[in-house]
Amino acid sequence: MTDGGGAEVHDLATLDARQAAEERRYLEFLRVPAMSAGMYALQAGAADPQQPHAEDELYHIVTGRAVLRIGEKDHPVAAGSVCFVPARVPHRFHSITEDLRVLVVFSPSETPEP
Repeated sequence: MTDGGGAEVHDLATLDARQAAEERRYLEFLRVPAMSAGMYALQAGAADPQQPHAEDELYHIVTGRAVLRIGEKDHPVAAGSVCFVPARVPHRFHSITEDLRVLVVFSPSETPEP
């Protein structure tokens, strides 16, 4: 929801419903030049197909439990974890034991795939 002055406020339940209805693993809900944001969802046991990004990335784990490999190091994550991944560093979630809902922020805005 926008306020007419450029500010936006989003509700996680509404984003979850939209993401489920559109059957999307990643749902971008914000894009300005300096950053973009979206919700990323992976089911327990799923494989994470993402590749390194050209932008810095911040993850906030909203729900779920998994391991996030950044480079060669594994980091257990769960609801409340906040993780920074520098641009171009290989990373992916694995060993997902509880469905993940992740708030993702790219800075600057994520470059769309060709």
